[in-house]
Amino acid sequence: MSASPSHAEVAGAADRAHTKSGDFVTLTKPRLNFLVLLTTAAAFSLGAGPQSRLIDLVHTLVGTFLVAGGAAALNQVWERRTDRLMRRTQRRPLADERMSVMSGTVFGLVLTVAGVAELALFINTLSASVALVTTATYILFYTPLKLRTSLSTIAGAVPGALPAVIGWAAATNTLSIQGWVLFGIVFMWQMPHFLAIAWMYRDEYARAGMPLLPVIEPDGRSTGRQAVLYTAALIPLSMAPTGVGLATAYYLVGAITLGAVLMVLSLEFSAKRNMDTARRLFYGSILYLPILWAILVFDHRAH
Repeated sequence: MSASPSHAEVAGAADRAHTKSGDFVTLTKPRLNFLVLLTTAAAFSLGAGPQSRLIDLVHTLVGTFLVAGGAAALNQVWERRTDRLMRRTQRRPLADERMSVMSGTVFGLVLTVAGVAELALFINTLSASVALVTTATYILFYTPLKLRTSLSTIAGAVPGALPAVIGWAAATNTLSIQGWVLFGIVFMWQMPHFLAIAWMYRDEYARAGMPLLPVIEPDGRSTGRQAVLYTAALIPLSMAPTGVGLATAYYLVGAITLGAVLMVLSLEFSAKRNMDTARRLFYGSILYLPILWAILVFDHRAH
């Protein structure tokens, strides 16, 4: 008779299975993609008419999450070597070699195909097409540019803002001006957000060979100046929903107030350029977007 597995062996196998499943979850970058889903939901809610169904929103969010998770996994396959050189990313499954490149690639492709299929079959082909373009620009355009130019931040803001268009297209089956206004808000919002991150981790990015702005100009003056300029451009863009019929003057007051707060944080960062001011700008930008969406959706629904 063969011996029964010991309690320790069973527990060890369970721990390995738990770790492996956790690694697959990590590949999808769930915390990062929370704002992606929030943006998609807000855009869908703004575009949806009185006859919209909750199930359509659910399919839109599931499809977007799958596509975003697939793109995140494929990105980590591509960047596994540079991730290994940075403390904040070196424990990722592919960087740490806990997962094979084949497993990560197959997982990312399966999620991407599943997400595009979810949108195409249950929502419309337009939203599925935008989702596919989002993944393509993120993996084939933004990711390789990160090792070549500081302008990669601008390139990365394109796929980062397209979830707003996915949500709008899912609700309206159009690519009308309102959807692009939402795209513009997210695009411009990302810039001070990214610049704060780049400053906070500039030493790690330098070690990985990524020529982000704080790496190639270590004094940080250009980084601070650009954070202010992009925030200044975000403020009028955040007011645009009123001009295209998505909101009223009540939203306008909220948008201006939020923009003023973000500008204060950007100016403070530009003036002092230290870890504390960068963190405040980073966390302020994280709070800015969900609050703005909440005000916009509430105002739109109320009027």
